[in-house]
Amino acid sequence: MKMLSILLVDDDKIERLKFQKVCKEINLNINVFEAKNGEIALKILQEENFAFDLIVSDLNMPRMDGFEFLSALKKRKKSKYIPVVVMSTSETKNDLKKSYELGVSGYFSKPLSYKEYLNKVSSLLEYWDKASLT
Repeated sequence: MKMLSILLVDDDKIERLKFQKVCKEINLNINVFEAKNGEIALKILQEENFAFDLIVSDLNMPRMDGFEFLSALKKRKKSKYIPVVVMSTSETKNDLKKSYELGVSGYFSKPLSYKEYLNKVSSLLEYWDKASLT
């Protein structure tokens, strides 16, 4: 059974815990690495000896926000082709447009209810589990 490797980039500890909880609930073989901001995520990407199947990133983070992270990520030879899905509280069209201009594979707003969050994140993970080539 293959392992889906995900890098979750979000400064909110509650969001990271919710994401981990969904991963356990849906019973897929998922390994989630966490980064509190884009700076830490880039260090993880540099240090790890394997490629991630997916990066899920927030936009609004301290030190290096999601846009800065996406720009840096897409300039790096090793990581520029890793699919990225933005999961943000922002619902502005400018943030959506800018994210797609920076090469994201998907974008969705963080739902307020856990049930809706579970539905969205589990759909995302099940899709990438099937789409992953590793």
